[in-house]
Amino acid sequence: MRVALFLTCVNDTLCPDTGRAVVSLLTRLGVEVDFPMAQTCCGQAHYNTGYRREAEPLARHFSEVFGEYEAIVTPSGSCGAMVRELYPRMGARARAEGRGTALATALAPVVQKTYELSEFLVDVLGVTDVGAYYPHRVTYHPTCHGLRGLGLGDRPRRLLEAVRGLELVELPGAQECCGFGGTFAVKNADVSAAMGADKVRNAESTGAEVLCAADSSCLLHIGGTMSRLRTGMRPVHIAEILASTEEEPAL
Repeated sequence: MRVALFLTCVNDTLCPDTGRAVVSLLTRLGVEVDFPMAQTCCGQAHYNTGYRREAEPLARHFSEVFGEYEAIVTPSGSCGAMVRELYPRMGARARAEGRGTALATALAPVVQKTYELSEFLVDVLGVTDVGAYYPHRVTYHPTCHGLRGLGLGDRPRRLLEAVRGLELVELPGAQECCGFGGTFAVKNADVSAAMGADKVRNAESTGAEVLCAADSSCLLHIGGTMSRLRTGMRPVHIAEILASTEEEPAL
């Protein structure tokens, strides 16, 4: 199967190891991974901040770049939810405004074949044991877009439970937001910081060495809070855990 990696802006700019881990993992599982160099932002930042018309050219470009692939895999629940959940809304809004069906038609090819990484592994490849080895005590934070937008359910947990050497411990208040929320963290900094502190204190109570999630943006927020609170925990993307083996330790 030939798939395209949609890395996302945050990973490309701040967390490139996450993208490398996805490629390493999928290649190990026999998937041919392409990285379209023309990819840019999916438009989520614009759309969620209220600049919905301005997001449309980015969405059209996304479809032009990725439309030819069998599947599009992203290590980001939030960007995956943008394509799957909000692209159809963009098309419907254009129709409601009397602009016809052109936008919906342009975006349709990518909506149903865009997958967050854990979805792709479990639902498309049909695997939960990816041959990973990660000898650490880990707690898992289900991010809001993955939990509520994509409905990832227990897919990430099933993947983590199959990792050799990994001890998975329950995170108190797991379904509560970490406080990032994109520009929410900028516009409501005090509330965001308080929510982040609550999340980190709950994570600390588990005794875990690592807090794992499927969204680098949330991990950056949580990681910054961990640093300020001087905890001994590390934020790690699930892709990096799943890519780790005894022969190739985590990046």
